Amino acid sequence: MQCWMNGNYMAAQDLRISPFDHGFLYGLGFFETFRTYRGQVFCWEEHMERLQHALSQYHIHLTYSENVLLEVVQQLNQLAGGQDGYFRLNVSAGEHNIGLQPTEYRQPNVIVFRKELQDTPRGTEKIAQWLTTTRNTPEQGVRVKSHHYGNNVLGRFEMPSLAKQEGFFLTEQGYVAEGVTSNVFWVKNDILYTPSLETGILPGIIRAWIIEKANALDIEVQQGFYTKEDLLQSTECFITNSVQELVPISSLDNQRFLGNKGPIYSLLHGAFIQEVEQG
Repeated sequence: MQCWMNGNYMAAQDLRISPFDHGFLYGLGFFETFRTYRGQVFCWEEHMERLQHALSQYHIHLTYSENVLLEVVQQLNQLAGGQDGYFRLNVSAGEHNIGLQPTEYRQPNVIVFRKELQDTPRGTEKIAQWLTTTRNTPEQGVRVKSHHYGNNVLGRFEMPSLAKQEGFFLTEQGYVAEGVTSNVFWVKNDILYTPSLETGILPGIIRAWIIEKANALDIEVQQGFYTKEDLLQSTECFITNSVQELVPISSLDNQRFLGNKGPIYSLLHGAFIQEVEQG
């Protein structure tokens, strides 16, 4: 795997981080995952806005411009033969003494990882299950994509395979939250439902795209607090993230859904493919 760290291209096995990096000592790091389409990052500006929002909350100064980082992404693709790839842009606080930093972090470690995209046909269905691990609450109201990933890891432990399955978190109050690596949508009576950001879920980039596109297509969208029973009464269910795109869910517990035959899923999935392939 070819990577880039703090201005230098290097092989993954040559990456080195100090144990005094506060991303290691205190989990103070943030990341974005995305993929390219014909060399272009879909919703790049939205990814960077979400990252910059998290960094500003924790007084971390990103030392490279968005244009430089985008050039890095494109160069890593070129080094891999010009093929599109899966990327993780990671910013950790940087090296400091043991003990909490009192003011700000001006020398973070910035890494761009690239790996090959999985060759999974679009529209491949997954099954879902409820997790016994409850979704934890974010530190400051809106969840950020941070190194504090232990809750997701506990959820992942409950499933045999993330390739074929997704686990759905509930909040402590019993409301549907999100998947281990995804946002969740479902359809009942031609209305598209998804949990509110107030449940503590990640404001997903593709989640936001889905809501905007559904509104443009005159599909009614409802965001709120919903129980397991609300989701199980639906006819369609699908999940979203920036790498796997829109993934249909065929079943949850004993409830069967329309999977990739769902009309709302199919409409939105087709619109998504059209938009990313036009790039």
